[in-house]
Amino acid sequence: MGFEQKPFRKKRDKNIQKPTPAKRRRIDKNNTLDSKGTTRLNKYIAQSGVCSRREADNHIKAGKIKVNSKVVTEMGSQVKFGDKVYYGKKLLSKERLVYILLNKPKDFITTTDDPQERKTVMQLVSNACDERIYPVGRLDRNTTGILLLTNDGELSKKLTHPSYEIGKVYQAELDKPLDEDHLAKIKEGIELEDGKIKIDDIAVLDKAGLALGIEIHSGKNRVVRRIFESFGYDVLRLDRVMFAGLTKKDLPRGKWRFLKDREIVRLKYLN
Repeated sequence: MGFEQKPFRKKRDKNIQKPTPAKRRRIDKNNTLDSKGTTRLNKYIAQSGVCSRREADNHIKAGKIKVNSKVVTEMGSQVKFGDKVYYGKKLLSKERLVYILLNKPKDFITTTDDPQERKTVMQLVSNACDERIYPVGRLDRNTTGILLLTNDGELSKKLTHPSYEIGKVYQAELDKPLDEDHLAKIKEGIELEDGKIKIDDIAVLDKAGLALGIEIHSGKNRVVRRIFESFGYDVLRLDRVMFAGLTKKDLPRGKWRFLKDREIVRLKYLN
């Protein structure tokens, strides 16, 4: 029994709230200062490119950080515009925050480096900026599509934390037509080895029942592939066409672009 072809419409992510003009005005050009014109010391150190925020806390505890020539060891210390922060004898300065959208091709792994010397997504953006950026979340080696890279640790954590349920849309091609009973079970939500997976939307995109569109909020590893594999299907192709409201429109495979200001603002006010 064949499927009736249905259009697959991307739903507006309910988690995305349009920021008010007042909120926009509170974001400085590099999104580095809070409304009081200060920022946490560990965040400042991390954004200078020296280390992660957790490592910065260790440096502060060890007395390796000076602010205006004074050693600071108190956790949660703030610095303001004009303060001079030193790591040892090195004067630190904040990196600008960078947001890059990549249309990932097949056969590239989503990591900053690889001991096996396989191709990584970092090679595709190696000339994009001087700042130390990293991927937000992962796409497996054979999955293509939208991938965000940034040095904004707070935003990265937000976009990958399960509580925010960031929306993602994939297009998949199976090795055989999807059975109607299996389609119904997927729509209801299925139990995998690491818990129940809820699907937001799924639709058949061709008459043969091989091409599918699927919208999901789960960030579990290889979740889309595992859904279909649990019913005995092989996923021949998997392409992420939307992530947190970002799409690959006018972005060829293997190419990247900087996010626009309005895209950055919208990501920062995801709820």
